[in-house]
Amino acid sequence: MTFPARAAAAAFLLAALTGGAQAANDLPPPKTDAMPPVEVTITAENGVPRCAPAELRLPAQTNVDLHVINQSSEQVSLTAPQIFQNKNVLHHDGDVVHVASNDAYLVKANGKGAIRLRTIAPGEYTYGCTATTKQDKPFEGKLTLIDPTK
Repeated sequence: MTFPARAAAAAFLLAALTGGAQAANDLPPPKTDAMPPVEVTITAENGVPRCAPAELRLPAQTNVDLHVINQSSEQVSLTAPQIFQNKNVLHHDGDVVHVASNDAYLVKANGKGAIRLRTIAPGEYTYGCTATTKQDKPFEGKLTLIDPTK
């Protein structure tokens, strides 16, 4: 194969692979180009977790850089409906592990991590954190997603 033919084949392959990767999660473009950083801190009292802030206000249908800090000695599941599904998670790093239920991330004891995700439609939702050893005592917070174009 000649050099121009190899270059054309490589360009075609790169375009095909890049397009395929973008189509894999089938997300429409975000409502805004900004990716605001948001921090959630997990603490515990008598082994029962608490997430702060108790009320999260985020732009809807936007990419968000969620920083999670677990200051407790417990492993904690951070949950939110639909948001942690594979199709909405762009990247995760650090002491966070995706949970098989597809609606949570497990944060290691005294761990820190980042989850880049796409938020869902505007509305009010419940988010929470639950210690793996105290599943009968979950913390529930309020997640408000606001249309960023309004």
